[in-house]
Amino acid sequence: MTTSIDPALVARLSGEFTSIAGDFTTLGGRLSTLGRDLEALHRQMHTVTPQRSEPGISGASAPTAEQGSAAPDTTEPAVSQSPATTPDAAGTSGARAGGAAGAPAGGPVPAPPGPAPWGIPAAATPQPPWPVPPPQPHSRYAGAYPIYRNRPPVAPPVPPGRGPAGPAAPRTPWWQREGVISRLLAVAGVAVTLIGVVMLLVLAAQAGIFGPVPRVVAGAAFSAALVGAGVRVYRRTGGRVGGVALAATGFAGAYLDVIATTTIYDWLHPVPGFAVALGVAAAGVGLAVQWRSQALAVLVVAGAAVLAPFVSTELSLLAFLIVLQLACVPVQYRYDWPFLHLVRTVPAVLATQIAIVAAAIGTDDPGRRVLVLVAAVAVAAVGLAGTVVVVRHRPGDIVATLTCALATTPLLAAAALFDRPVATAISSGYAVVLLALAATALLPRDIARVPGHTATVAAVAGSFALLETLWGVTTEATLAMGLFLVAACYLGIAGRTRNRVAAALGTGSAALGGLAFLVVAGPGTLSTEWIAVRELSAGTAASAIAGLAVVVVALWGAGRFAAPRHPGGSTDSRATLLWVGGSVAALYLVTATTVSLGVVSGIADGFVVGHSIATIVWMAGALAALLYGLRRLGGGTPTAAKIALGSGLLVTAAALAKLFLFDLATLDGLIRVTAFLVVGVLLLIAGTRYARAFAESAAHRDDSGSAAPR
Repeated sequence: MTTSIDPALVARLSGEFTSIAGDFTTLGGRLSTLGRDLEALHRQMHTVTPQRSEPGISGASAPTAEQGSAAPDTTEPAVSQSPATTPDAAGTSGARAGGAAGAPAGGPVPAPPGPAPWGIPAAATPQPPWPVPPPQPHSRYAGAYPIYRNRPPVAPPVPPGRGPAGPAAPRTPWWQREGVISRLLAVAGVAVTLIGVVMLLVLAAQAGIFGPVPRVVAGAAFSAALVGAGVRVYRRTGGRVGGVALAATGFAGAYLDVIATTTIYDWLHPVPGFAVALGVAAAGVGLAVQWRSQALAVLVVAGAAVLAPFVSTELSLLAFLIVLQLACVPVQYRYDWPFLHLVRTVPAVLATQIAIVAAAIGTDDPGRRVLVLVAAVAVAAVGLAGTVVVVRHRPGDIVATLTCALATTPLLAAAALFDRPVATAISSGYAVVLLALAATALLPRDIARVPGHTATVAAVAGSFALLETLWGVTTEATLAMGLFLVAACYLGIAGRTRNRVAAALGTGSAALGGLAFLVVAGPGTLSTEWIAVRELSAGTAASAIAGLAVVVVALWGAGRFAAPRHPGGSTDSRATLLWVGGSVAALYLVTATTVSLGVVSGIADGFVVGHSIATIVWMAGALAALLYGLRRLGGGTPTAAKIALGSGLLVTAAALAKLFLFDLATLDGLIRVTAFLVVGVLLLIAGTRYARAFAESAAHRDDSGSAAPR
């Protein structure tokens, strides 16, 4: 039984169906022509029937007996004499205008029509029938029938709303657009007015024009008047822009007045001053919420934050900027106002960073450094808490995550103001908080968690804090070990969860650890005995072992990432490169481990013994890889087998090269003999197992061929 289809049969069936379609098209055209002829006949009969009641016409249409006996009747019926029944050149009936089309030009005038047939009332005028368009034929047969030959082509219908495109409307210049000039003037008015308030509070005090009380009272009264005027203007038609500008100027001026009262005149203790400032800022953003105006909130915060340094440059300025940052958190939870996110965070971050740099360069006052640290902690706490609140409510708010990244930077820099123990405590605690926040992204969705972009920012910032911690708790010899351990943790998480962010952080930590390790145990150190004795230590050996752990975890995680998504799928080709790179790194780390242990052991020939053991370990690893590959080669996983066999052969070549190029010149006596004997035995085992594996494979193929049916 065959399942193939005859192409000739398919072509013949297609031709038959095409012929049937043409026949149906022809039949449709003929039926349309027949309908039109019948319609014309009906109208002619309706016109000729009244004329038969006249004597002259009836006599002409009915010959007498004498005429019939004298000559044969050659008169055609009235219907056949009418030229209206003759088909025209298009093949349709010529009677389309109605009336007595067959009456002679000079004949008698017909009498008024009588009762219409088929029950039509006499007073009703016969109406022409509704025109029915003929059916459109198939494109292959459109020219085969007279009805379609001379018809002009019909344009396809134009969909509604898709008419021909007209000329593009001229673009309006930006300065002529509605509301642009008014907004620019409003912003300029806010800036100029606030500068005047600053001059009133500061420059007038320096010049001694007014006393402190008139300046403060005038600033407060002027600000209150601006807020009241803004509320009144906002209620009028077209007063939104003016009302927002006036109210923003009033609230920002009041905030600057509170700063001056607290820092310049010392009329308020800092704590009550901060509370009053928080109330003013909350009132401003509260009115913005009521009016649903992001512009009002932005102008209040930006105006107060930008001009505050002109009023005071003390450390209390940081607190006032942090108050502005804190006052806008509830607003951000309710409304998605990205510009408010930025203007509430950037001033506090910049001012704190400048204060950290100034404290690190120009002062040794511990109290000032502690206050700067407190400000950095406050900025980070407000930024992290506000971001978590916002992204839990709106997971797609990228601007909130960006402000979180900005808010985390001051505390990372503030640790440098203190000695190593205090800096380590600060950075370690900060790392715990940030990494715990990042770890919430790995929790199930029904548990409290943050979006992936926020977790990424927290993980990166936590990694920097962890790096600062490692720098504080390690030495030059053990720094690589700490970085390798961190990399192993990140890569383990990445392999378990297939998280690319963790994989990237682990790769970066491993790269930094590798650089730190090469600084201590570079190729020159491992190849020169006196340098190795001076530089290598137990910490170097521990770092090398940690590096081997990183290689193992990285290869396992790479296998998890490159695992096929469906059974029988092939792994990624990059796995081969990863295995080759991992093999090279493992060879170097094994050599560093054995040489470091040999040097640390204190024996006379510890350096050469370490290199001898390294060569033997290289060959043992190559043998293990070859045996694994040979076992996998017959187990149905050819890709893994090829990778293992390739790595094993590469390591074998490296071991032999080291044995003849380095060990033969460096080692001496019994140590060199032992290295050659052990490596030779391992080579014999590898060759024997390799040959047996291929012999078994050939025998299996022969048995399969003989058992196959002939």
